[in-house]
Amino acid sequence: MNPMTPIPSTARTDSAASFPIAVGPASPPSAIGASRVLRNTYALLSMTLLFSAAVAAVSAALQPPAPGILLTLGGYFGLLFAVYKLKNSGWALPAVFALTGFMGYTLGPVLAKSLALPGGAQVVALALAATGVTFLALTAWVLTTRRDFSVMGGFLFAGMVIALIAGLGAVFLQMPALGLAVAAMVALLSAGLILFETSRIVNGGETNYVLATVGLYVSIFNLFTSLLSLFGFGGSDE
Repeated sequence: MNPMTPIPSTARTDSAASFPIAVGPASPPSAIGASRVLRNTYALLSMTLLFSAAVAAVSAALQPPAPGILLTLGGYFGLLFAVYKLKNSGWALPAVFALTGFMGYTLGPVLAKSLALPGGAQVVALALAATGVTFLALTAWVLTTRRDFSVMGGFLFAGMVIALIAGLGAVFLQMPALGLAVAAMVALLSAGLILFETSRIVNGGETNYVLATVGLYVSIFNLFTSLLSLFGFGGSDE
């Protein structure tokens, strides 16, 4: 065959069919959905953290009566239940802001007490910085490695139940040493929950960004308050 002879159209069609042009793999729908959930979660998480911080600052400045342990737990679990019930409705976002605002209000007296200690401002700043660095580092690790930490769910839930019971015991029995141990335990469990929640979002295990936001917010809140107790223990009179 003459090299300059044009290839028949049928031959060109067969050749193109045999050797398709690669245009790159398409993103699977699950990956697109996980990316959307992750983006919406971080957007809502940023807003709730700012709102909660503003409420906490006002509460610390005005120093209203501190809610007792029973009111705090009742308000927290009640609002958390409301968020889960309303997660797929238009009332989900108001419920999330009600929960995070309430938690910011309960944080106000804790901040006021910490700021009254010697070097209290440095303690609060250190706890805030440590919380931010921990959250960013753990999040970056999960996003980079895409590791699945869902197997930790049962262990973390059991650990939080034990920490809650021990924390109530420390409050009612007035045992500061036990409270310090509980704070360290909650800090570690909160770090584990950040890994757990983030991996569930990344790997498609959590498809509701409202619940994902609440899970991460509670973990960050508990991590901050635990570190605040640990760092401020040296300046307390207890």
